[in-house]
Amino acid sequence: MDADRPVAVGEHDEERPARRLTGRWENFVWVASIAVALLVLKQVFLPFAKGNQYYLVIFLGLTLPLVFLCYRMRNKDSDTPGPLDWGLAAAALVVGLYPVLPFGGGDFAGGYDAFLDRQGILSTADIVAGALLLVLILEATRRTTGLVLPVVCLVFLAYSYYGGYLPQNWGIAHAGVDFSQIVNALYNDQSGFYGIPLDVAATYIVLFTIYGAVLASSGAGTFFVDLSFAAFRRSRTAPGRTAALSGFLLGTVSGSGTATTVSLGAITWPMLRRAGYPRENAGGLLAASGIGAILSPPTLGAAAFIIAEYLETSYLTVLMWAIVPTILYYLGIVFAVEADARRFGAKPVDIETPPVWKILKQGGYHFASLAIIVVFLALDIPPFTAVVYATGVAALFALIAQLVRGESFLAWLRLVADSLAEGIRGALPVIAVCAAAGVITSTITKTGLGQELAAALVDAAHALALNQTMALMLTAVFAAVAVSVLGLAVPVTASFIISWVVLAPALTEFSSVTQPEVAMFIFYYAVLSEVTPPTALAAVAAAAITGGSVMKTMWQTWKYTLPAFLVPLAFVLSDNGSALLLQQDFVTVLWVLAVSALGVAALAVVTGAWLFGPARWPERALCVPAALLLLYLQPLSIAIGVGFAVVAVVVHLIGRRASREQGAQ
Repeated sequence: MDADRPVAVGEHDEERPARRLTGRWENFVWVASIAVALLVLKQVFLPFAKGNQYYLVIFLGLTLPLVFLCYRMRNKDSDTPGPLDWGLAAAALVVGLYPVLPFGGGDFAGGYDAFLDRQGILSTADIVAGALLLVLILEATRRTTGLVLPVVCLVFLAYSYYGGYLPQNWGIAHAGVDFSQIVNALYNDQSGFYGIPLDVAATYIVLFTIYGAVLASSGAGTFFVDLSFAAFRRSRTAPGRTAALSGFLLGTVSGSGTATTVSLGAITWPMLRRAGYPRENAGGLLAASGIGAILSPPTLGAAAFIIAEYLETSYLTVLMWAIVPTILYYLGIVFAVEADARRFGAKPVDIETPPVWKILKQGGYHFASLAIIVVFLALDIPPFTAVVYATGVAALFALIAQLVRGESFLAWLRLVADSLAEGIRGALPVIAVCAAAGVITSTITKTGLGQELAAALVDAAHALALNQTMALMLTAVFAAVAVSVLGLAVPVTASFIISWVVLAPALTEFSSVTQPEVAMFIFYYAVLSEVTPPTALAAVAAAAITGGSVMKTMWQTWKYTLPAFLVPLAFVLSDNGSALLLQQDFVTVLWVLAVSALGVAALAVVTGAWLFGPARWPERALCVPAALLLLYLQPLSIAIGVGFAVVAVVVHLIGRRASREQGAQ
């Protein structure tokens, strides 16, 4: 494989590659996407009088047809939509908009109000339309994200319908739900297709995707990378630090860990190669840096918006919860970069870039829109309103920059229009996933499955544990494994939604664990599925860029991201873990951050094989319990963990001295 060949994001992302439309088909989808974008913007400032669900019906009815035009039925299909694609798109338009159209079924009146009045007593036409919409949503999800999530949805549907045939002494047995009631729950209820996941997709996610498209079109991505190159200049650790900082900044215009990895790798891999990074280590660094972008404020991933809705809190609060874990995540990467640069004997790389001040002078305005989002959120302005204003500011700065370069106003209008269209098209896979997630949440709500599975998980932990503390540990570990495994098969957003309704009740059974801690715990493990072997999509994409071994790249990625796998456990295992989410006083947050940073440093010694010099197995082995005990964040465990760390340092220094003396002889 050629290490320098361009890699398409869709080859390795959790989302399937979209068609490359041309000619009249591209123009049609472009116009339709802009129309949907304008509808979304209209809803922010002039919401429909009939309520939010009315808007969601129209939104899904207009976006679902675009999926069939923009995504292939099979990967080998043509880039031109065929008759079947157009037929499915037309059917999606009709059944998607059916609840708001002025006709009903049989003796029933048409219109949205009449449709709502039929809740629980749907007409035959309602049931047929709802069943068709279900099939179309599952097919749209299959086209955009693969077969696994639709199969999971079908399993939940089968459980809902056939639950009455299960042995009644089973905890998950229930009376069974009639097909018409299943359709009613999906089509005419707020827990189905039009639940919180789709609501989040139709507001927060679409608007932030449009914002990212405007930023990218205005040259923000190039500015962020140039700034990262200039910030560290010439040193042997500069290439690794540059890759980490570039990944963090590029995440503001992406929203996908794998997409950020691909963009980052195309730019920074040549520099890492010149510095002497082995292919697999460079790939691991690229994947870890790309994933870090969607674990970090101010954008986070799509699931963060769902957290805000589920917990009925502000998005700014969720951003605040993520600050300390983000610091620890990048601290782990910095420690690993420092160790690797010394272990590999990395060389400084000369990069011709202007000084930082000059780059900031030319493109610093790109930060203005990000600042506006944070300031507006602090002023308690809704996120979807804040991001619209931020998008307007980014577009205005892009206009000024284009006029300064001598480009026309019409070129700017085209840039804005393209960004609106790209924002909608970029959100189509998430829209399909969020609509499909309604099948799962509706089933769990109707049957009580979530509570039963949560109870089974807690009972299993108690059966294996000697006390309540051990039961909490086992429950947390079981939950972490479950989220990680689920994330191997379904996209991050779906993984979070399913895990929240099934696993959150199990963790909140313990009085010491709060909902914010559980939400962030699940969020981190859902995101980290993109770097979890054996799939590790971000690592696969990075390996394709560097030409390294895929499996070795996965394990190197795991090395860089190990702190992110352990820190979330601290959220729920210790009372002091809430300080990691800024939920305690300032002094407690400071000492918890300091202790956690020491734990992350101990992990870096284990994975990086470097302390003050090459670390041998004795000190690395001692650092394992040191890190685990420190991250438990209890006074006794911290004291013992510090003791292990001190012994590791002493053993390391004695070993170095002995090596020097032996070398001198």
